[in-house]
Amino acid sequence: MKYFKAPILLVTLAFLTTSCFEDNDDITTSTVDINDFVWKGMNSWYNWQSQVSDLADTKDDNNAEYQAYLGQFDTPNDLFNSLIYQPEVTDRFSWFIDDYIVQQQQFQGISLSHGIEYQSVQINNDGDVIIYVRHVADNSPASAANINRGDIINAINGVTVNTTNFEDITESLFDETVTLSFVSESGGTLTFIEEKTITAVVLVEDPVFLTKVFDNINGKKVGYLLYNAFRSSYNDELNDAFLFFKNENIEELILDLRINSGGSVGTSAYLASMIYAGAGTDRFADLKFNSKHSDSDGFYDFQNTLNVYDANGNKTGEQAINRLNTLSSRLYILISGNTASASEMVINGLRPFIDNVTLVGTTTYGKNVGSITLYDSPSSDYIEQSTANPNHLNAMQPIVFQIFNKNGESDYTQGFSPDIEVKEYEFWNAILPFGDENEAVLKAALDDIRGVTTKSSIAKKAASFSKEIDIKALDNKFERDMYIDSDYFVK
Repeated sequence: MKYFKAPILLVTLAFLTTSCFEDNDDITTSTVDINDFVWKGMNSWYNWQSQVSDLADTKDDNNAEYQAYLGQFDTPNDLFNSLIYQPEVTDRFSWFIDDYIVQQQQFQGISLSHGIEYQSVQINNDGDVIIYVRHVADNSPASAANINRGDIINAINGVTVNTTNFEDITESLFDETVTLSFVSESGGTLTFIEEKTITAVVLVEDPVFLTKVFDNINGKKVGYLLYNAFRSSYNDELNDAFLFFKNENIEELILDLRINSGGSVGTSAYLASMIYAGAGTDRFADLKFNSKHSDSDGFYDFQNTLNVYDANGNKTGEQAINRLNTLSSRLYILISGNTASASEMVINGLRPFIDNVTLVGTTTYGKNVGSITLYDSPSSDYIEQSTANPNHLNAMQPIVFQIFNKNGESDYTQGFSPDIEVKEYEFWNAILPFGDENEAVLKAALDDIRGVTTKSSIAKKAASFSKEIDIKALDNKFERDMYIDSDYFVK
């Protein structure tokens, strides 16, 4: 079996999208030609190729019929979407790429963004909805406007949000410029404070957001890390965080992955290697492809050194991993529905090695599959950008592999359930900063270390009625995806 170390990345929420196929006047490649690339790339690599009738190997045996089939679709995106296997149930993750240059920037966390993570909540039986700020990126338009975690929004571009208009109104959060109305709450009544207008900028966010040590939690030093994305270009910053924990001699670790939708599998293996004191060369993850590419099956082991990459994904050096050797035989991970992909891999990959991986929060997303970028490059079986058709920038990001841990386990498509359930949104009018000892989800973990039961320790919920609502406009294909690039296939 082959052993690969190339970085695997996960896209975080991005606002910058373009459509070179539709908008670039210089494109000379016909729709049918690009459709041919779409079909052949999917026929070769797609994880569920054998289960999609239109991807049968015999589909292109009769050229005239095959060309007529391709000509039925007005755009390559239409053809791509028609080939997805059970898109509402099985494959919620594959997507078509309009501009792979922009996509590559997004893979490294470079995107046009306001710098806000949102959570919406229905707050009463009358259908009133608020959106609270879950997270604000440093050096973002949101932080410059003094928007903070826990701030409450009840109107977008002057329109008050409710359950009737929710889906239409929240689409405006994608606009380059948006006006948000902020309110305070007291006794169930919302009081207007002010409006703030923010305009998206090209933003690069360090995913290693916060490191902190609590000095005396039941006599123990407890490290806390808020880690928001597995980006390979920040491997050295992650390693620095664990050097800080090593120097502090922490005895317990709380890893906060609540807004971490995933990232590099290589970085995931590095993080696990920093946490697990007994890490040597044990197996962390196995990757398995479809039957046409079983020779691409590979694995990631725990590591003693890590690769350092620049923002373009180029390797610039190596570092010895700062491994913790003072932890107890347990790990606390804070989770939510946004905890996905490479984040879930950390949970799944460490469970065979750490006796007690305690999950605190709400059920994770449930994603045990990943993708690669496919280019219009038939000579490389569609995996090399360098030989791609220069006349267009379309590409694809289909699911092509499934991930397993050392024990062959990969059964978390419904997500990982928490051992200690705490619904952050139920405290919507009392959301405290990340790292605050009384912040509801973090407090539950700290209290478990103290030996205090969650039910009696968590403060009274913010309201008697609260219902979580997903912002579908923000649930795009760039979130929660795990992919490998062509370097993976270099032996």
